[in-house]
Amino acid sequence: MIEGVIFDLDGVLVTTDDCHYEAWKRMADEEGMPFDREVNRRLRGVSRMESLDIILENAGRVYSGEERTALAKRKNAYYVDMIHGLGKDAILSGALETLEKLRRLGIKLAIGSSSKNAPAILDRLGLAGYFDTVADGNQIHRSKPDPDVFLLAANKLGLQPANCLVVEDADAGVEAAVRAGMRVLAVGAAKGNPRATVQAESLGTFDLSAYLSGENRA
Repeated sequence: MIEGVIFDLDGVLVTTDDCHYEAWKRMADEEGMPFDREVNRRLRGVSRMESLDIILENAGRVYSGEERTALAKRKNAYYVDMIHGLGKDAILSGALETLEKLRRLGIKLAIGSSSKNAPAILDRLGLAGYFDTVADGNQIHRSKPDPDVFLLAANKLGLQPANCLVVEDADAGVEAAVRAGMRVLAVGAAKGNPRATVQAESLGTFDLSAYLSGENRA
């Protein structure tokens, strides 16, 4: 029986993809590193430092640990400036309706995101009140595809992994959910992932509350 749903944030409930891209692009241009949308797609679902490692694959020199930390901080500063300008239009279609329906069903809700900026985004967009708890990049040592963030979210909800369903838009997140022993709805870029329990284009095209009601009656 599914008692809790754990949502990834970016690409599932909200979209800040352009903010991430523009922040990485600005940093890369300043350093003279090649960076485009194709490289950016490889960053989906992974941590800030792992994203930086991918970008540095094409750097013209080796960066020290201190330099890498400084680059990541610079990118994050650019990103934080951008998310301060986010409006309600950043909330994806179907997200609010899904959250409201699940709350009425008595389903516990959590965020499971590798981003360290998840709380700020939730507050900025007025979404924080929908969730019983948040597990994010500030609280884990290993990012997706490691299951840490989802296991932490389940623990904070007081639920067993088998009683949780994850909603993810990244293949790394789908893998993390499977490793955590949870069912997973894959949406967006991950909708074709064969390891997902169920797949959909988005929350706007899939009635998650109806799906869970049917599963929990079975």
